[in-house]
Amino acid sequence: MPVHVKHFDRDKALEAILFIAKSLNNPTFHSISKMLYLSDKLHLQDYGRLICGDRYIAMDNGPVPSAIYDMMKVAAGRRSIDVDWDEIIREAMAVRHGREIVAKRESNLDLLSESEIECIQKTIAVFGNKSFGELTDITHDSAWDATDDNQTIPLASIVATLPNAAEVAGYLHVH
Repeated sequence: MPVHVKHFDRDKALEAILFIAKSLNNPTFHSISKMLYLSDKLHLQDYGRLICGDRYIAMDNGPVPSAIYDMMKVAAGRRSIDVDWDEIIREAMAVRHGREIVAKRESNLDLLSESEIECIQKTIAVFGNKSFGELTDITHDSAWDATDDNQTIPLASIVATLPNAAEVAGYLHVH
């Protein structure tokens, strides 16, 4: 098993959602999902690991972070994870107009590393004002394209899209 791939960290994920939602002009399920995917790719490229450890699903409009998407659906009242976690999510964020994420508090950046914050900020600076269609096109990369609809995009496929793919694949032991 790859040593450097961590399991999903839901506490960190909640803070990442809030951080991105507060940073975007139009924080929707789609834009937050795309910022996370692009931030994860940058963090993989520069630091050899994912930010929250989520897995990405190949959906029509591009890669979607599975557990993070479920968390946003909890905030919208369309899903339940468990009673306690649902309450934590709903205290932290709400959904307006069925798709817009509203952060109810500031994110606790102590749960995100300096490198994670840096990658999220860089991603938002470059892609944060892109339209729905532009973000969809940008994230329809070879990893998404090679994965069947509604299936998990293999980490090795995401790594293969990076300019330093061989180095990161060797570091993570993914092929």
